[in-house]
Amino acid sequence: MKDIKSILKERILVLDGAMGTMIQRYTLEEEDFRKGWFENHNKSLKGNNDLLSLTRPEIIKEIHAAYFESGADIAETNTFSGTTIAQADYGLESAVYDINFQSAKIAREVADEFTAREPNKPRFVAGSIGPTNRTASISPDVNDPGFRGITFNELVVAYSQQANALMDGGVDLLLVETVFDTLNAKAALYAIDEVFEQRGEKLPIMVSGTITDQSGRTLTGQTTDAFLISISHMDLLSVGLNCALGASMMRPYLQILDKQCSFAVSAHPNAGLPNEFGEYDETAELMGDQIKAFLEEGLVNIIGGCCGTTPEHIKAIADLAKNYSPRKITSNVTE
Repeated sequence: MKDIKSILKERILVLDGAMGTMIQRYTLEEEDFRKGWFENHNKSLKGNNDLLSLTRPEIIKEIHAAYFESGADIAETNTFSGTTIAQADYGLESAVYDINFQSAKIAREVADEFTAREPNKPRFVAGSIGPTNRTASISPDVNDPGFRGITFNELVVAYSQQANALMDGGVDLLLVETVFDTLNAKAALYAIDEVFEQRGEKLPIMVSGTITDQSGRTLTGQTTDAFLISISHMDLLSVGLNCALGASMMRPYLQILDKQCSFAVSAHPNAGLPNEFGEYDETAELMGDQIKAFLEEGLVNIIGGCCGTTPEHIKAIADLAKNYSPRKITSNVTE
Protein backbone atom coordinates (compact mmCIF):
# COMPACT_ATOMS: atom_id res chain seq x y z
CA MET A 1 0.00 0.00 0.00
CA LYS A 2 1.27 3.47 -0.89
CA ASP A 3 1.99 5.77 2.02
CA ILE A 4 0.11 9.00 2.50
CA LYS A 5 3.05 11.19 1.50
CA SER A 6 3.26 9.55 -1.92
CA ILE A 7 -0.49 9.77 -2.49
CA LEU A 8 -0.50 13.47 -1.57
CA LYS A 9 1.66 14.17 -4.59
CA GLU A 10 -0.82 12.46 -6.89
CA ARG A 11 -4.23 13.66 -5.75
CA ILE A 12 -6.19 15.74 -3.26
CA LEU A 13 -7.05 13.73 -0.16
CA VAL A 14 -10.43 14.09 1.53
CA LEU A 15 -10.73 14.38 5.30
CA ASP A 16 -13.98 13.40 7.00
CA GLY A 17 -16.59 15.78 8.45
CA ALA A 18 -17.91 16.64 11.88
CA MET A 19 -18.15 13.92 14.51
CA GLY A 20 -20.29 16.00 16.89
CA THR A 21 -22.82 16.92 14.21
CA MET A 22 -23.35 13.25 13.42
CA ILE A 23 -23.58 12.24 17.08
CA GLN A 24 -26.38 14.79 17.56
CA ARG A 25 -28.47 12.87 15.03
CA TYR A 26 -28.67 9.96 17.47
CA THR A 27 -30.39 12.07 20.19
CA LEU A 28 -28.51 10.30 22.96
CA GLU A 29 -29.30 10.44 26.67
CA GLU A 30 -27.18 10.37 29.83
CA GLU A 31 -27.18 6.56 29.99
CA ASP A 32 -25.60 6.34 26.53
CA PHE A 33 -22.49 8.04 27.92
CA ARG A 34 -22.27 5.66 30.90
CA LYS A 35 -23.15 2.24 29.49
CA GLY A 36 -20.81 -0.51 30.67
CA TRP A 37 -18.17 1.90 31.95
CA PHE A 38 -19.38 4.80 34.05
CA GLU A 39 -22.73 3.76 35.54
CA ASN A 40 -21.74 4.90 39.03
CA HIS A 41 -19.79 8.02 38.08
CA ASN A 42 -20.77 11.00 40.23
CA LYS A 43 -20.91 13.67 37.49
CA SER A 44 -23.18 14.20 34.50
CA LEU A 45 -21.50 12.88 31.34
CA LYS A 46 -24.00 13.71 28.62
CA GLY A 47 -22.25 15.59 25.80
CA ASN A 48 -18.80 14.13 26.54
CA ASN A 49 -18.73 12.63 23.05
CA ASP A 50 -15.31 10.98 23.35
CA LEU A 51 -16.81 8.53 25.86
CA LEU A 52 -19.02 7.02 23.16
CA SER A 53 -15.99 5.17 21.80
CA LEU A 54 -16.23 3.15 25.03
CA THR A 55 -19.94 3.12 25.79
CA ARG A 56 -21.52 3.12 22.31
CA PRO A 57 -18.70 2.06 19.94
CA GLU A 58 -21.18 0.91 17.28
CA ILE A 59 -22.28 4.54 16.80
CA ILE A 60 -18.73 5.77 16.26
CA LYS A 61 -18.12 2.89 13.86
CA GLU A 62 -21.24 3.81 11.86
CA ILE A 63 -20.13 7.45 11.60
CA HIS A 64 -16.65 6.54 10.36
CA ALA A 65 -18.18 4.15 7.81
CA ALA A 66 -20.61 6.82 6.59
CA TYR A 67 -17.76 9.24 5.93
CA PHE A 68 -15.62 6.63 4.16
CA GLU A 69 -18.67 5.63 2.10
CA SER A 70 -19.00 9.28 1.09
CA GLY A 71 -15.46 9.39 -0.27
CA ALA A 72 -13.28 10.36 2.69
CA ASP A 73 -9.67 9.13 2.61
CA ILE A 74 -8.88 10.09 6.21
CA ALA A 75 -10.97 9.53 9.35
CA GLU A 76 -10.32 11.55 12.50
CA THR A 77 -10.53 9.61 15.74
CA ASN A 78 -13.24 10.53 18.26
CA THR A 79 -10.67 12.07 20.63
CA PHE A 80 -10.97 15.84 20.29
CA SER A 81 -11.27 16.15 24.09
CA GLY A 82 -9.10 13.13 24.84
CA THR A 83 -6.66 14.71 27.29
CA THR A 84 -6.56 14.63 31.07
CA ILE A 85 -6.94 18.43 30.94
CA ALA A 86 -10.23 18.34 29.02
CA GLN A 87 -11.55 15.28 30.85
CA ALA A 88 -10.85 16.85 34.27
CA ASP A 89 -14.15 18.74 33.98
CA TYR A 90 -15.90 15.36 34.18
CA GLY A 91 -13.52 13.79 36.73
CA LEU A 92 -12.48 11.25 34.10
CA GLU A 93 -8.72 11.74 33.83
CA SER A 94 -8.28 8.02 34.48
CA ALA A 95 -10.30 7.14 31.35
CA VAL A 96 -8.01 9.00 28.93
CA TYR A 97 -5.91 6.03 27.82
CA ASP A 98 -8.99 3.91 27.11
CA ILE A 99 -10.73 6.76 25.25
CA ASN A 100 -7.80 7.27 22.89
CA PHE A 101 -6.86 3.63 22.44
CA GLN A 102 -10.41 2.45 21.73
CA SER A 103 -11.18 5.43 19.47
CA ALA A 104 -8.09 4.69 17.39
CA LYS A 105 -8.91 0.98 17.31
CA ILE A 106 -12.48 1.60 16.07
CA ALA A 107 -11.33 3.97 13.31
CA ARG A 108 -8.53 1.54 12.35
CA GLU A 109 -10.98 -1.35 11.96
CA VAL A 110 -13.32 0.66 9.72
CA ALA A 111 -10.44 2.09 7.66
CA ASP A 112 -9.01 -1.40 7.11
CA GLU A 113 -12.42 -2.72 6.01
CA PHE A 114 -12.71 0.00 3.35
CA THR A 115 -9.09 -0.39 2.22
CA ALA A 116 -9.65 -4.14 1.77
CA ARG A 117 -12.74 -3.35 -0.29
CA GLU A 118 -10.95 -0.70 -2.43
CA PRO A 119 -7.18 -1.37 -2.34
CA ASN A 120 -6.59 1.40 -4.90
CA LYS A 121 -8.07 3.92 -2.41
CA PRO A 122 -6.40 3.22 0.95
CA ARG A 123 -8.06 4.78 4.00
CA PHE A 124 -6.08 6.43 6.77
CA VAL A 125 -6.68 7.22 10.44
CA ALA A 126 -5.68 10.57 11.93
CA GLY A 127 -5.41 10.75 15.70
CA SER A 128 -7.35 13.91 16.60
CA ILE A 129 -5.56 16.05 19.20
CA GLY A 130 -7.68 19.03 20.24
CA PRO A 131 -6.50 22.29 21.81
CA THR A 132 -7.84 21.51 25.33
CA ASN A 133 -10.06 24.01 27.16
CA ARG A 134 -7.08 25.97 28.53
CA THR A 135 -4.74 28.50 26.95
CA ALA A 136 -1.05 28.80 27.80
CA SER A 137 -0.74 32.32 26.34
CA ILE A 138 -3.60 34.29 27.88
CA SER A 139 -4.68 34.82 31.47
CA PRO A 140 -8.21 33.65 32.28
CA ASP A 141 -8.26 36.36 35.00
CA VAL A 142 -8.68 39.92 33.67
CA ASN A 143 -7.38 41.27 36.98
CA ASP A 144 -4.15 39.27 36.77
CA PRO A 145 -2.73 39.33 33.22
CA GLY A 146 0.36 37.35 34.28
CA PHE A 147 -1.66 34.38 35.53
CA ARG A 148 -1.95 31.22 33.44
CA GLY A 149 -4.50 28.44 33.82
CA ILE A 150 -2.06 25.84 32.49
CA THR A 151 1.69 25.52 32.03
CA PHE A 152 3.62 24.36 28.99
CA ASN A 153 4.93 21.34 30.91
CA GLU A 154 1.44 20.33 32.04
CA LEU A 155 0.30 20.42 28.44
CA VAL A 156 3.29 18.33 27.35
CA VAL A 157 2.45 15.61 29.90
CA ALA A 158 -1.20 15.50 28.79
CA TYR A 159 -0.40 15.46 25.08
CA SER A 160 2.24 12.75 25.57
CA GLN A 161 -0.34 10.48 27.21
CA GLN A 162 -2.78 11.09 24.37
CA ALA A 163 -0.24 10.57 21.57
CA ASN A 164 1.00 7.31 23.10
CA ALA A 165 -2.51 5.90 23.44
CA LEU A 166 -3.45 6.92 19.88
CA MET A 167 -0.33 5.25 18.52
CA ASP A 168 -1.00 2.12 20.58
CA GLY A 169 -4.45 2.04 18.97
CA GLY A 170 -2.99 2.07 15.47
CA VAL A 171 -3.36 5.57 13.96
CA ASP A 172 -1.49 6.40 10.74
CA LEU A 173 -0.88 10.05 11.55
CA LEU A 174 -1.48 12.66 14.24
CA LEU A 175 -3.62 15.75 13.72
CA VAL A 176 -3.07 18.70 16.09
CA GLU A 177 -6.21 20.63 15.27
CA THR A 178 -8.33 23.70 15.98
CA VAL A 179 -5.26 25.51 17.27
CA PHE A 180 -6.36 28.81 18.84
CA ASP A 181 -3.15 29.20 20.89
CA THR A 182 0.08 28.31 19.12
CA LEU A 183 1.85 27.79 22.46
CA ASN A 184 -0.56 24.92 23.16
CA ALA A 185 0.23 23.52 19.72
CA LYS A 186 3.96 23.83 20.33
CA ALA A 187 3.50 21.86 23.56
CA ALA A 188 1.66 19.18 21.57
CA LEU A 189 4.40 19.06 18.94
CA TYR A 190 7.12 18.92 21.60
CA ALA A 191 5.25 16.07 23.31
CA ILE A 192 4.81 14.20 20.02
CA ASP A 193 8.50 14.60 19.21
CA GLU A 194 9.43 13.14 22.61
CA VAL A 195 6.98 10.24 22.15
CA PHE A 196 8.46 9.47 18.72
CA GLU A 197 11.95 9.42 20.21
CA GLN A 198 10.91 7.17 23.11
CA ARG A 199 9.07 4.73 20.84
CA GLY A 200 11.63 4.76 18.02
CA GLU A 201 8.75 5.34 15.63
CA LYS A 202 7.55 8.40 13.70
CA LEU A 203 4.20 9.21 12.12
CA PRO A 204 3.26 12.06 9.79
CA ILE A 205 1.91 15.13 11.63
CA MET A 206 -0.84 17.47 10.47
CA VAL A 207 -1.37 20.83 12.20
CA SER A 208 -4.53 22.86 11.68
CA GLY A 209 -5.10 26.30 13.17
CA THR A 210 -8.32 28.22 13.57
CA ILE A 211 -8.84 31.83 12.53
CA THR A 212 -11.53 33.05 14.90
CA ASP A 213 -12.94 36.00 12.95
CA GLN A 214 -12.44 38.18 9.88
CA SER A 215 -9.48 39.95 11.48
CA GLY A 216 -7.50 36.96 10.21
CA ARG A 217 -6.04 36.13 13.60
CA THR A 218 -6.14 33.24 16.04
CA LEU A 219 -7.76 33.78 19.45
CA THR A 220 -4.34 34.67 20.90
CA GLY A 221 -3.70 37.25 18.19
CA GLN A 222 -1.46 35.55 15.64
CA THR A 223 -1.88 36.12 11.94
CA THR A 224 -1.92 33.12 9.59
CA ASP A 225 1.66 33.64 8.45
CA ALA A 226 2.88 34.09 12.04
CA PHE A 227 1.14 30.84 13.00
CA LEU A 228 2.87 29.07 10.12
CA ILE A 229 6.31 30.45 11.01
CA SER A 230 5.82 29.41 14.67
CA ILE A 231 5.47 25.72 13.81
CA SER A 232 7.62 25.39 10.69
CA HIS A 233 10.62 24.11 12.66
CA MET A 234 8.90 20.71 12.70
CA ASP A 235 8.91 18.23 9.83
CA LEU A 236 5.16 18.32 9.19
CA LEU A 237 2.98 16.58 6.66
CA SER A 238 0.62 19.54 6.39
CA VAL A 239 -0.40 22.89 7.84
CA GLY A 240 -3.94 24.11 7.44
CA LEU A 241 -7.01 25.78 8.85
CA ASN A 242 -10.25 24.45 10.28
CA CYS A 243 -13.34 25.50 12.22
CA ALA A 244 -14.60 29.01 13.14
CA LEU A 245 -15.15 30.15 9.54
CA GLY A 246 -17.12 28.87 6.58
CA ALA A 247 -15.35 28.06 3.34
CA SER A 248 -15.79 31.44 1.63
CA MET A 249 -14.35 33.35 4.62
CA MET A 250 -11.42 30.95 4.96
CA ARG A 251 -10.19 31.43 1.39
CA PRO A 252 -7.96 34.53 1.89
CA TYR A 253 -6.06 32.81 4.70
CA LEU A 254 -5.55 29.68 2.62
CA GLN A 255 -4.10 31.93 -0.08
CA ILE A 256 -1.51 33.10 2.48
CA LEU A 257 -0.62 29.51 3.34
CA ASP A 258 -0.43 28.58 -0.34
CA LYS A 259 2.18 31.29 -0.95
CA GLN A 260 4.30 30.67 2.15
CA CYS A 261 3.87 27.04 3.21
CA SER A 262 6.49 24.46 2.23
CA PHE A 263 4.30 21.62 3.53
CA ALA A 264 1.02 20.32 2.19
CA VAL A 265 -1.97 22.60 2.91
CA SER A 266 -5.20 21.35 4.46
CA ALA A 267 -8.60 22.94 5.02
CA HIS A 268 -11.69 21.70 6.79
CA PRO A 269 -14.08 24.64 7.18
CA ASN A 270 -17.44 24.74 8.92
CA ALA A 271 -20.70 24.49 7.00
CA GLY A 272 -20.97 28.28 7.07
CA LEU A 273 -21.51 30.22 10.28
CA PRO A 274 -23.89 29.07 13.02
CA ASN A 275 -27.39 30.52 13.16
CA GLU A 276 -29.02 31.93 16.31
CA PHE A 277 -29.65 28.38 17.55
CA GLY A 278 -26.02 27.36 17.09
CA GLU A 279 -26.89 25.19 14.08
CA TYR A 280 -25.29 25.18 10.64
CA ASP A 281 -27.55 25.77 7.65
CA GLU A 282 -25.13 25.63 4.72
CA THR A 283 -26.10 22.81 2.38
CA ALA A 284 -23.69 20.35 0.82
CA GLU A 285 -24.26 21.96 -2.58
CA LEU A 286 -23.56 25.49 -1.38
CA MET A 287 -20.44 24.45 0.54
CA GLY A 288 -19.25 22.48 -2.49
CA ASP A 289 -19.58 25.57 -4.69
CA GLN A 290 -17.38 27.55 -2.29
CA ILE A 291 -14.76 24.81 -1.98
CA LYS A 292 -14.63 24.55 -5.76
CA ALA A 293 -12.85 27.93 -5.69
CA PHE A 294 -10.10 26.43 -3.46
CA LEU A 295 -9.65 23.59 -5.94
CA GLU A 296 -9.64 25.78 -9.03
CA GLU A 297 -6.94 27.98 -7.48
CA GLY A 298 -4.89 24.95 -6.43
CA LEU A 299 -4.84 26.02 -2.79
CA VAL A 300 -5.12 22.65 -1.03
CA ASN A 301 -3.77 19.13 -0.78
CA ILE A 302 -6.25 17.91 1.86
CA ILE A 303 -9.87 19.05 2.06
CA GLY A 304 -12.70 18.14 4.43
CA GLY A 305 -15.30 19.56 6.77
CA CYS A 306 -15.61 20.74 10.38
CA CYS A 307 -18.66 21.85 12.42
CA GLY A 308 -22.01 21.24 10.77
CA THR A 309 -20.67 19.02 7.99
CA THR A 310 -22.13 15.59 7.31
CA PRO A 311 -21.50 12.69 4.92
CA GLU A 312 -23.59 14.63 2.37
CA HIS A 313 -21.15 17.54 2.57
CA ILE A 314 -18.14 15.22 2.32
CA LYS A 315 -19.61 13.44 -0.71
CA ALA A 316 -20.07 16.78 -2.50
CA ILE A 317 -16.48 17.74 -1.64
CA ALA A 318 -15.04 14.34 -2.66
CA ASP A 319 -16.94 14.37 -5.97
CA LEU A 320 -15.37 17.76 -6.75
CA ALA A 321 -11.87 17.01 -5.47
CA LYS A 322 -11.29 14.07 -7.80
CA ASN A 323 -11.51 16.43 -10.78
CA TYR A 324 -8.65 18.69 -9.65
CA SER A 325 -4.91 18.40 -9.19
CA PRO A 326 -3.41 18.92 -5.74
CA ARG A 327 -1.52 22.05 -4.80
CA LYS A 328 2.17 21.80 -5.68
CA ILE A 329 4.26 21.20 -2.57
CA THR A 330 7.56 23.03 -2.81
CA SER A 331 9.60 21.06 -0.25
CA ASN A 332 9.70 19.44 3.18
CA VAL A 333 7.18 16.69 2.40
CA THR A 334 9.82 14.00 2.55
CA GLU A 335 9.64 10.36 1.65
